[in-house]
Amino acid sequence: MKFYFMHLMPYADLDLSYDEKHNSAWVTLPNTYYDPKKGHQLYNRYLDELEYADQLGFDGICVNEHHSNAYGLMPIPGVMAGALARRTKNVKIAILGRALPLLNNPLTVAEEFAMVDNITGGRLIAGMVRGIGAEYHSWGVNPAFSHERFQEAHDLILQAWTQPGPSVFEGKHYNFDYVNVWPRVYQDNPHPPIWIPSQGSSETIEWAAHPDRKYTYLQTFASVSIVARYMKMYKDVAAGYGYEATEDQLGWSLPLYVAETDEIARREAKDHIEAFLQKFLRMPMEMLLPPGYTSVKSMVGAMSAKAGHAMKQTIDSVIEEGKFICGSPATVREKLEEYQAQIGFGHLLTLLQFGTLPAELTRKNMEIYSKEVMPYLRNVTARRTA
Repeated sequence: MKFYFMHLMPYADLDLSYDEKHNSAWVTLPNTYYDPKKGHQLYNRYLDELEYADQLGFDGICVNEHHSNAYGLMPIPGVMAGALARRTKNVKIAILGRALPLLNNPLTVAEEFAMVDNITGGRLIAGMVRGIGAEYHSWGVNPAFSHERFQEAHDLILQAWTQPGPSVFEGKHYNFDYVNVWPRVYQDNPHPPIWIPSQGSSETIEWAAHPDRKYTYLQTFASVSIVARYMKMYKDVAAGYGYEATEDQLGWSLPLYVAETDEIARREAKDHIEAFLQKFLRMPMEMLLPPGYTSVKSMVGAMSAKAGHAMKQTIDSVIEEGKFICGSPATVREKLEEYQAQIGFGHLLTLLQFGTLPAELTRKNMEIYSKEVMPYLRNVTARRTA
């Protein structure tokens, strides 16, 4: 199993009483809540934390893309990846987006990713997503075309990376007479690894598992039962095509906090994870799932998966559901070993900073996790697959 430090870069200085006047930290929250002076400090603190992960021996670091919110300050994640490309030496850099359907010219992603891949000498992991429903509100894009725009943009980017240019691309949404990206990707056999993060769209899972792609499917923030359900779906689709999905094709992203004891971990994490759950994630359903964004099949699956889960999420509810792992090193090792053996994922992306978690606790979390959890699980999973 491989270990990644994923950062959302939240606006941790958010006035948490905002919800007395506004119903979401997304799309409609006025940007007057953002102070650029504090933002300057946060950006540099967060970049330092990602660089520190390289020193601590993580396999990779991850940045991602969201728009018009306090949840994550990376509307253009390639800016962060570019800054990290020169300041890290060993880690893979996963860019998770980009949200392809939002773009009028996906070749900008082909170029941006190729630049990072060249600067790092092949340490890029190329994430491609549809983006959550809120992004379609922020960008004024019709979500009903998200699947076909995503797939067509993907095909265009792959053509740019794998065919000698110039070439012609003709599609429904994108047309180019000269597909001729400079620079070419460094990882050219045949292209950089592609990851597909998702909240569990069945169409996305079926598309990612197709034998022409076999892309790594990444389940984002979800209870362990949902993670198991969607990863089984991926394996079943693969089996239907006549091949067995490997652990390298499955990844899970979730928040985690580890401290000296279970009691200390819960006490130090409680306020910050509940700010993450109740303030930064706060979003009405019509914003998360606008009309046309998801199929009836996927909507039924999502509603079924969420049935019985707590309406107001607390540290107790998310620990019980396996959405958040929190405790002593022994507790965290035990849970992760159990879940990995049960589900069979090969990539674990941990949010070791979440919500308002301050710098000193983030670093403490990273250090204990990297010293007392990662080595143990590396050995366990290596023995299992030997």
